[in-house]
Amino acid sequence: MHIGRLIKQKMDEQGKTVTWLARELSYCRTNIYKIYDKKSLDTDLLLRISALLRHDFFSDYSEELGKNVPNQ
Repeated sequence: MHIGRLIKQKMDEQGKTVTWLARELSYCRTNIYKIYDKKSLDTDLLLRISALLRHDFFSDYSEELGKNVPNQ
């Protein structure tokens, strides 16, 4: 799972812009593009983005975990 790509996908689906997310996070636009390139993020930042986009990215990680855990 590539969290940056997933965030970008959710942004696109919701019609949100890089400028909007940058303003909401008090980041510059360049840093938002860097987030899109990241395979993983700090949990505090991911929590903030989850709240802003009203999407539980942690659930996406849980689903991914469920796919990769061997049956016991």
